[in-house]
Amino acid sequence: MHHLKALDLAELQTHRSEKWRAFPKEILPLPVAEMDFPVADPIRQTLREMIDKSDLGYLGAIPEMGTAFAGFAKRRWGWTVDPLQVRIAADVGVGVVEVLRVITKPGDKILINQPVYPNFWTWSQETHLEEVDVPLTQSEVEINGSHWILDWDGIEKAYASGIKVHLISNPHNPLGRVYTREELSRLADLAKKHHVYVLSDEIHAPLTFAEQTFTPFLAISDAAREVGITITAASKGWNIAGLKCAIIVTDNEKMHELLNGIAPATHYRASLLGAFATVTAFEKGEPWLDTLMLQLDHNRKYVAELIAAKTPGVGYLIPHCSYLAWLDLTSFNLGDDPSTHLLENAKVAFVPGHRFGSGSTQFVRLNFATSPEILEEAFNRLATVLR
Repeated sequence: MHHLKALDLAELQTHRSEKWRAFPKEILPLPVAEMDFPVADPIRQTLREMIDKSDLGYLGAIPEMGTAFAGFAKRRWGWTVDPLQVRIAADVGVGVVEVLRVITKPGDKILINQPVYPNFWTWSQETHLEEVDVPLTQSEVEINGSHWILDWDGIEKAYASGIKVHLISNPHNPLGRVYTREELSRLADLAKKHHVYVLSDEIHAPLTFAEQTFTPFLAISDAAREVGITITAASKGWNIAGLKCAIIVTDNEKMHELLNGIAPATHYRASLLGAFATVTAFEKGEPWLDTLMLQLDHNRKYVAELIAAKTPGVGYLIPHCSYLAWLDLTSFNLGDDPSTHLLENAKVAFVPGHRFGSGSTQFVRLNFATSPEILEEAFNRLATVLR
């Protein structure tokens, strides 16, 4: 299996994406969740063929999407997906919002568990829902290798109070946490009991490391299929976020019929290039993905080595999925927003912890999907500040 080498800094600084345009060149940008690796050859080939043929029109019917995702889900996770219950949206955010428009009305309650991907709050506000927050708690007892655990009493009380929908991140951003089959089964049973929809954002699932088992929510049980809707994409796993395509998946006829209420334009607003790049990722992208995971595995461990050698006060649990490190800077007393202090004094950019929830002000999120050289330079800079 070939080694996957990240692009060098000089080339990355010519990129047009947000990650490389948001900050001056003297800043190392480690916040935005996109990777610094070359795109998989099969995806490049698909895009080149379409561009060379001037095949750049509107997205229409694409039965290949359901078939491609069903094949990938079966091979990767043993999940049997009905290709006819796979719908398209422009991205995961659009998918979540359009599903929420169908299954809720303004003023309904949505349950969110901080710390979590900041757009969870944005999406609920866009659909005018009342947010109920039951934070994950830090426990001395580990579950599945993580000290971050669901507050079951809080969740059940919230469900009983009239929650309409529970939005979950599985696997979890920013914690790198993979929920167990037992946790998801318990969640599905509670949701069915209290008539709560569960929306599962599974965009990071292809990036689960080998020592862990990712369990799709809809593969759990009949209860999960009755209450659940999955929204995912190839955009994180194969680094094609700018191509704008995601999928909405159900595995229950009643739920499928309910989502026929999604505006047809939701499909057509996705990108033709993104849709066929996504099909290619699911059909032909696994060899590249497997190579990527070897490099990310090295990088997640290298971050731990760099912390031990250069910034030993930083708290870090090696994640079980994806390329995001959730760093605890509590011991350094850097004020209400450590990321601003580090940006100004170390010239390294992170996502501020407070964006993930009010209880996370002392955390920052680091993207380690880059070269070891950039990671080393980042921690050399941090070492001058985190003493």
